[in-house]
Amino acid sequence: MVVMLTQKGEEMSRGGGGPKAEKGELFVAVAVKGIIGDKLGGAGSRRAVRWAVDNLLPKADRFVMIHVIPTISTIPTPTGDRLPLEEVEERLVEMYVRDVKQEFETVFVPFLKMCKTSSTKCHVETMLLEYDDPAKALLRFIYKSGVNSLVMGSFNSNIFTRRTKGPGVPLTVLQYAPETCEVYVVCRDRITTKSMDPLLNAVPCTSPNAAATARGFLKDGAASFHTVQTQTSSDPGESIEVCTRRSASAKELRLEALSLAYTQPETPQSSKASSATVQEVLRRRGGSDIPQLNYSDFEQPIKPQPKNIENIVREQRDSDLPPATSRKSKKVEIEAEVERLKKELRSTVVKYKQACEELFSTQNKVQVLSSECSKDARRVNNAVEKQELQRKTAALEKERHMKAIKEVEAAKALLAREYCQRQIAEVNALKNYLEKKKVIDQLLGTDQRYRKYTIEEIFIATEGFSPEKVIGEGGYGKVYRCKLDSTPAAVKVVRLETPEKKQEFLKEVEVLSQLRHPHVVLLLGACPDNGCLVYEYLENGSLEEYIFHQKNKPPLPWFIRFRVIFEVACGLAFLHSSKPEPIVHRDLKPGNILLNRNYVSKIADVGLAKLVTDVAPDNVTMYRHSVLAGTLHYIDPEYHRTGTIRLKSDLYAFGIIILQLLTARQPIGLVHSVENAVNKGTLNEMLDKSVTDWPLAETEELARIGLKCAEFRCRDRPDLKEEVIPVLKRLVETANSKIKKERSNLRAPSHYFCPILREIMEEPEIAADGFTYEKKAILAWLEKHNISPVTRQKLDHFKLTPNNTLRSAIHDWKSRVRFSNDVVNITG
Repeated sequence: MVVMLTQKGEEMSRGGGGPKAEKGELFVAVAVKGIIGDKLGGAGSRRAVRWAVDNLLPKADRFVMIHVIPTISTIPTPTGDRLPLEEVEERLVEMYVRDVKQEFETVFVPFLKMCKTSSTKCHVETMLLEYDDPAKALLRFIYKSGVNSLVMGSFNSNIFTRRTKGPGVPLTVLQYAPETCEVYVVCRDRITTKSMDPLLNAVPCTSPNAAATARGFLKDGAASFHTVQTQTSSDPGESIEVCTRRSASAKELRLEALSLAYTQPETPQSSKASSATVQEVLRRRGGSDIPQLNYSDFEQPIKPQPKNIENIVREQRDSDLPPATSRKSKKVEIEAEVERLKKELRSTVVKYKQACEELFSTQNKVQVLSSECSKDARRVNNAVEKQELQRKTAALEKERHMKAIKEVEAAKALLAREYCQRQIAEVNALKNYLEKKKVIDQLLGTDQRYRKYTIEEIFIATEGFSPEKVIGEGGYGKVYRCKLDSTPAAVKVVRLETPEKKQEFLKEVEVLSQLRHPHVVLLLGACPDNGCLVYEYLENGSLEEYIFHQKNKPPLPWFIRFRVIFEVACGLAFLHSSKPEPIVHRDLKPGNILLNRNYVSKIADVGLAKLVTDVAPDNVTMYRHSVLAGTLHYIDPEYHRTGTIRLKSDLYAFGIIILQLLTARQPIGLVHSVENAVNKGTLNEMLDKSVTDWPLAETEELARIGLKCAEFRCRDRPDLKEEVIPVLKRLVETANSKIKKERSNLRAPSHYFCPILREIMEEPEIAADGFTYEKKAILAWLEKHNISPVTRQKLDHFKLTPNNTLRSAIHDWKSRVRFSNDVVNITG
């Protein structure tokens, strides 16, 4: 519990007030003194605690240790100054006071350890009193709490100390403690307690029964102390000897008081004079031994008792006169004390001179530092002024910049508005032009939506439909390679035996001529009368040739296969979303997916499934007198069973193509095999062995997409645009990032570079120093030098030897780099 005793006498505590003794309860208090962080405590306080624990603690009902701390009136600042509590926030004050109290609580630690050795069940309490005067704080606590016994450490009875410092805390408490409280001052060789001598109670006191006047103090003589010799820790075997002796300071006080007042008569006025005499004695002895306590509420004057003062003086002088030997020994002690004080004075003077010298040196340093600080301050002020000028300049420039930006934004807005208006005007003009052109075409009866070729032009281009020009043949007819209008083209001849087929062909041509998509083969023109369609020519043939390595086609890398699947999906999505009616391919298969020279895939034979003739190859399933068309194993099972065509009918063939690109196998039973491999985790065993660096995670995800697309029922297949294409796009982006990473690793080795030119060599030649150089560079070097360009040593000869091995390695490296660049350009 921490008690704050303010200067006004008000008590504040966190526990609701200090402890108070109950009726019939033995309340013992021990005043201790110590320093924060001291692990032992003061010697006098240790004696007091040890004596109280041995003699009073076993019988006490309450046992409290008290420590008085100065009043907290200011708070330190980081600059070293101190602020009054009134100028600081209450929250900060509470935090600071709490921290200070917690630090002072450590003073009780060594004394609490001493109390733990006792076997008593009485709880030991601690209390902090906050007051500037410790004696007043202890007396207030005694009167407020009703303490029965107060124990304190010893005090210095040296006469010189008393004259300079006053009577001390123990003596003051002894003089003014109430008779209800027994005060024990534990010295090294004795225990001093309060006596019933009225001199100590001659001043106002809070206890009405203990108050006395100065006249009573003069009449009854000096105060005496009841002293008990007690055993110390060094000799516990000695017994306690009880004796009574006079206090030296009390004797001197009494004699001086008597010497000043023995001639005055004994009247009420003389009683007042005696009180004044006491005050004079106290003033002459170096200060009042009695603190100025405000206990006027408890004062009760005592009537003077007549007595012969001369007899008192004579008796006191006779009884207190010390023997000669005692006076002599005291004189020696006083002289020794004076000598010691002189030495201390000389030492203090020396220290004072040293302090003055240090102060002078420090003042010089302060002057130097102040001059430096003033210079630094001037420099800082100059820098601040310069910085302020720069800041103003920057603000002005920023304002100009913002103004320019606003002007640019306004110009951009005006330009955009003008551009938009121009675009609208161009669109309107184009619309008018198209409308006029449509009217003219209708008037002239011509249709220019596609280029119309004559049979003579096609005949000449195909060299009379020469078999050497045939590049393919399917259920729709033969395909010839030729040039029309100096452009490579592929001419497909469709057999039209009936007028109905011809009419259907014309309708399909009109639809196909309007299709424009990067992954749909472009229709350049047609010869409607003879059933000839002119398409753009794709150099790398069909996807089927690469899957099954036909016509010596090399295997496609895995990332190109991923991209082809994505491109075919985009082309199908375009066909399915065409207007006014969606287009269903009906015969999607690897043979109808063509690749250009950059391996960009395009869907061919769009819309021709309806034009299938009665004569068809074995790989084309055809049903007479029906609209069913397509290739076996690629036809939608539901379309095959019901004859109802749907947009997801093409999705089944697309799923089969995905699985074929991954496994390079025929479509017969492929779905079941891949599904079992995925479930068992053995998909890597089914993948195309010609590709060695399959990314297994992405490949398995792609296989699952193919299995979903190849579901038996249409409703179980995913939506192409919403579910399939986003996944394929992510897989293609992953493949592109890996290819770019592999491309960055294709760096030429250091020995491919010429030491002179620092470039990759074209004609590497070995010189006499053993190093390989570019032929032109080393020849130019040898014309001017006879030393090695690398070692700087003289060459034995100037003969050069071709390094054919290195030349071959450089050639292979360049080929790989070109292939990688082509692939990256394709994927990009």
